[in-house]
Amino acid sequence: MKIGLFFGSFNPIHIGHLIIANTMATTTDLDQVWFVVSPQNPFKKATSLLHAFDRFDMVQQAIADNSRLRATDIEFSMPKPSYTIDTLTRLGEKFPQHTFRLIMGEDNLTQFVNWKNYQQILDKYGLYVYPRPGVSGTAENTLRHHDQVQLVDAPLLDISATFIRDAIRSDRSIRYMVPDVVEEVIRRKKFYL
Repeated sequence: MKIGLFFGSFNPIHIGHLIIANTMATTTDLDQVWFVVSPQNPFKKATSLLHAFDRFDMVQQAIADNSRLRATDIEFSMPKPSYTIDTLTRLGEKFPQHTFRLIMGEDNLTQFVNWKNYQQILDKYGLYVYPRPGVSGTAENTLRHHDQVQLVDAPLLDISATFIRDAIRSDRSIRYMVPDVVEEVIRRKKFYL
């Protein structure tokens, strides 16, 4: 199978993540999209993250009814912070029957050359890139035209996990921003308060 890998902290998973993943799974040649729940993003402070297992559980609950979407905790047993190239290598060793592609927002594409072993990721795996608000489609980024970069038409979404966490702390509604099952878990377990 050809698997698209959607990396993130998913802190919490929200409708924007789900729409992008579903768009990738249903409008491209990808057979499935796997949410790679990162225990610690090298570019984010660990203190702002809910525990990895809680975030993984919310992702699993959010996608339980979609056979094209799956969650993986592959990074939980890897050295932290884990880098994308190391995770791709580990997944390739564990699932040699699959072909993996990296899913990313166009905002990340502009910084991609700063990633560890970015050329190897590009050459061996390739990128499926979705548009992001505030990123010009005419950006001078030459990677947009690379033969291993596939630009995917997807809704422009600007839903922020930070906004959702702030709303929870301020006791404002997060309805429609996260799946009902995720909101129920957040409320019951008093996450982000």
